[in-house]
Amino acid sequence: MANKLVGNHIRKLRFNHDEMTQQQLADKVGVTRQTIVSLEKGNYSPSLELAFRISRVFQLPLEEVFFYEDEKEGDQT
Repeated sequence: MANKLVGNHIRKLRFNHDEMTQQQLADKVGVTRQTIVSLEKGNYSPSLELAFRISRVFQLPLEEVFFYEDEKEGDQT
């Protein structure tokens, strides 16, 4: 059975917003830089509240920053 993952476009969005650093984004949303690192690597799924705060920084709808995907594990039959 495949696991579901929350993916994101945070790294690309930071780059497109005047090359915002991970620390700058972390400061804007009230988390540590390490939390942003974990989000970008896909090692951490944000709370709904954090997801909305990040989306607001980029002035985008939630679904343009985050997406839901299947993690491929072996045969998908």
